[in-house]
Amino acid sequence: MADKDNPTTVADDLVVSIEYTLTVDGEVIDSSEDEGPLDYLHGHSNIIPGLEKELTGMQVGEKKKVKVLPAEGYGELDEDSIMEVPLDEFPEDVPLEPGIELEITDDEGDMMFAEIVEIGKDTVTLDTNHPLAGKTLHFDISIVGLRTASAEEIDHGHVHFGDHDH
Repeated sequence: MADKDNPTTVADDLVVSIEYTLTVDGEVIDSSEDEGPLDYLHGHSNIIPGLEKELTGMQVGEKKKVKVLPAEGYGELDEDSIMEVPLDEFPEDVPLEPGIELEITDDEGDMMFAEIVEIGKDTVTLDTNHPLAGKTLHFDISIVGLRTASAEEIDHGHVHFGDHDH
């Protein structure tokens, strides 16, 4: 039986360490292989909802393949997030070619990312959807560690690094 200081099952308010590989459309697009395990605070929306739901109840050492549909991942593609912007609104030093990602400011002054989709005669088509919106995500997951989160981590809603004992 696990005690509070040595949890063995993924549950809310625990710091979970996972190794993962993310595959989309048959292509590996992210992995913990190079950076090491990902640590996150379970139950605090630090990761996409569909993945967090599937990890609940897993044990340390357990491996699982998880399929996350767009609605529980990065959302469906939103056609309203594709916009035409007049070409003359772009500074001359901005490289304008399809596939380039730009940081732009919305009408409320918030920063957001946009990908150039197309360059027309007088306009540039930008897509502000998340790059994985509309995509089904396939994860290979392994739970490699669990620890009780500190009161401060729970209060802040995310993992703090370097301020706890292992």
